Amino acid sequence: MWKYILLMIIAVSVGLMSPAGADGIIIVDPPPGVDVRLDQSLAIKYHHVDIQIKDQVATTRVDQVFVNDNPWAAEGTYIFPLPQGAAVSDFVMWVDGKAVHGEILEADEARTIYDDVVRRMKDPALLEYVGRKALKASVFPIPPGEERKIELEYSQILPVENGLVHYIYPLSTERFSSRPLEDLVVRAQIESREPLKAVYSSRHEVSIDREDDYHALLGLEQSDVLPDRDFELFYTISSEKIGLNLLSFKEEGQDGFFLLLAAPDVKVNEEEIVVKDIILVLDTSGSMQGEKMDQAKEAARYVLDHLNPLDRFAIVSFATTTRSFSPSLQPASQADKGKDFLDRLEAMGSTDINRAMIEAVGLAEEVRPTTLIFLTDGLPTEGVTVTGAILDNVAREAPDNVRIFSFGVGDDVDTDLLDQISLDHGGASTYVRPGEEIDEEVSAFYRKVKIPILSDLSLDWGDIIVDQVYPQRIPDLFAGSQLILLGRYREGGPVKIILKGMVNQEERSYTYEDLSFRKEDGDDFIPRLWA
Repeated sequence: MWKYILLMIIAVSVGLMSPAGADGIIIVDPPPGVDVRLDQSLAIKYHHVDIQIKDQVATTRVDQVFVNDNPWAAEGTYIFPLPQGAAVSDFVMWVDGKAVHGEILEADEARTIYDDVVRRMKDPALLEYVGRKALKASVFPIPPGEERKIELEYSQILPVENGLVHYIYPLSTERFSSRPLEDLVVRAQIESREPLKAVYSSRHEVSIDREDDYHALLGLEQSDVLPDRDFELFYTISSEKIGLNLLSFKEEGQDGFFLLLAAPDVKVNEEEIVVKDIILVLDTSGSMQGEKMDQAKEAARYVLDHLNPLDRFAIVSFATTTRSFSPSLQPASQADKGKDFLDRLEAMGSTDINRAMIEAVGLAEEVRPTTLIFLTDGLPTEGVTVTGAILDNVAREAPDNVRIFSFGVGDDVDTDLLDQISLDHGGASTYVRPGEEIDEEVSAFYRKVKIPILSDLSLDWGDIIVDQVYPQRIPDLFAGSQLILLGRYREGGPVKIILKGMVNQEERSYTYEDLSFRKEDGDDFIPRLWA
């Protein structure tokens, strides 16, 4: 009778610059004569993780259910390699309504189990956990079709290095579940005595809610998924107006890789807010008729309702021809009239994207930052329809202070056009699939860019040579948002970084010392992020 590994990740490895963490596993004994493949292992029904981080003490609670889809009863041993310094406060496996508690194995006992599994499965990954204690529990026979639930809670202290905290929760081996997870939920709540600056997940698109400078809530929800990447979280703490942190990795004889994170305060004084212009460009072609048109109008109304007092705005609708709310930018006090204009818009005609964008960028003035929100559900079908020509025309006409943010609605949009026009002009593109809410996507975006803090950013790297930086054009900084830059560097060593930008036509600079590019080793996930 041989053993195989059934993936059951319920562990967290937390620690700055530490290896990827501890994976809980179940070692299952199939019945005699049964030749079991890994893809016949038990299925993960759902995986819920709740993470509470308060002043760098992380408490992780896991609720997970696995199912035996095999025609035979499964039993075996559950092993949980404990993260360094973790204190387990609760572990329960529910069997027929009864709680089965685990025991703590010393490191040498755990090593014996790891060696046996590695030898049989030829999987050296478990050897990462040699030298750690482990939690062990017996898995009683699970009849075909039945479930077992595991609940786990443990706490540990997260070290801080130069104001940066790193947290990792391993999810990647969930991909070995015999079928996709019905439900995956990861929720992380951060509370800090020092002001939080950047909050960043390097491997997943998470929602981030910042109520103030001391709290953050992150959420990840997926269904029908086989996770193939660990959940990783970075956050920075700093009393600076704009906090800046630098991570790097370098192999001997090779150029290094770096990740720069910069973030301002969430709450700012009125005099620190950069006045801005907003240009709304709305597709009103016939394909937008119905719910899409209603949602697009609602999204535009949200933007007009949340203008800052000194902001200005413009509205350009387009189909076969264009219609503008006014021939020039209007003050925020005219927002109600702008909403009346939206109410009168109807969906009909074809799609002349080139003409609409040329007219829209023509309204921009070079005096202050301009955000252009471009919403369309189709391909260009009128006027200039070649993507390259449209990009060239917009690049020629748009002032340098215009940032273009594109929203593609449905499955028929020109993604090459939307991605490139946003990239060329310091913005980003977002896609709304059928059944998703356009107005929610646009309003969530606008909440992030409502309060500009610093525009026209540039970085002085001192004597360090950096190149291949992404994004090539540094985006503006907004209250509650963050700057994320990835790039390469030649030689490691100490560096003084100067961040410059404009606040209401006045230049500001911020100097950061006591930083350095590593001469060797470092955070080996950065090259993958850069790539």
